Order: sequence, then C-alpha cells, then structure tokens
Amino acid sequence: MRFLLGLIFGIALVPLAVLAFLTYGNVPVAVSDPPIPHERQVVHMPLDARIQKEMISTRMIPDQPNLTAGARVYVERCAICHGLHNKPAAIGSHMYPDAPPLLEPHHNDSNVVGVSDDPVGETYWKVENGIRLTGMPSFKTQLSDNEMWQVSVFLANANKPMPPAVLDILSRAPAPPAEAPVHPAASESSTE
Repeated sequence: MRFLLGLIFGIALVPLAVLAFLTYGNVPVAVSDPPIPHERQVVHMPLDARIQKEMISTRMIPDQPNLTAGARVYVERCAICHGLHNKPAAIGSHMYPDAPPLLEPHHNDSNVVGVSDDPVGETYWKVENGIRLTGMPSFKTQLSDNEMWQVSVFLANANKPMPPAVLDILSRAPAPPAEAPVHPAASESSTE
C-alpha cells in the first residue's frame, strides 16, 4: 500500500514540478537566452509532421512570368526579414530563431540557396500558414494563392540561373535596413 501511495505521489509531483518551473519565470523565452537542450528537435518534430500532413504540390512552372512575379513578392514582403543577396536584414538577425537568409548559399553546401533544397509545397505551407513563435507571419490574408505559389516557386529555384527580369528586380530592390531602427525613447534615455 505504501508503494502505491508513493507511486501516485511521485506521478502527481512531476506535473506540479513542471508547472512550478513554467510559472516562476525561469524558462528561457527571451531571444537572447540560450536554447533549451534539444529545443530544435522538439520544436521541429510537430512542425515537420504538420507540414508533411498538409503539404500540397503545384503545377506552377518556374517560367519567367512566375519567377518575376515571385521575385516582386519577395522584394516587397520577404526581404525586410530575410534580406537580399549580399544585403542582410537586421530585423531577421534579431529574431529567434534568426530569419534565414533566403537568397544566400548555405555554408555547408553552396549548391543550396535559402530553401531551394525544400519541396516547393513546404515553402508554400510556411508562406500560407506562418510558423508560431518565430516571427514568420501567415500571408494567407495578404497575398493571393497565386502570389504565394509564385514566391514559393521563386525560392525553390533560387539556386538556379534567373531570367534577366528577375535579376533586374533583385538588383533594383532597396536594401533592407542594415541596422535595427532605434526607438526615439531608447535614444533619449541613453543620452541622459
């Protein structure tokens, strides 16, 4: 009987300890906090499973009109956080996790640019739905379905040669802010 009571008490104690840990402000939730052990794996498991379950494919081809339209959407909506080639975005580097630079080659594989190694349907899912707690918004109500597919096709082909019209859009695009803007109240308090 004592064993059974001890087992029940032990089982009840675990959720209470977890609840105490979560409510006393010790969980690393600030962008500057170090990650929890295995945080990336724990967070990506349900995200990857959800994307695999709901991912759809497209018949949209990566031709000049679609790539050009996708580049326009990228410059207007995505570059502010994800940057342009050789023009990083300060906002994206101050997020947790950092917003990946989608027009830069990977450090370990220069044949992959941004998310060009992901299925186009996975990129579309992320554009359409966003990702909680990352800063990645849902564009479902801001872009048409066609525009979401165009930017997804553009990003899926970012490692391939682009038509001149696309290169022109990207080269003429204003660079995203290189530094995070300073709030007027913050600059006033630092001068006092």
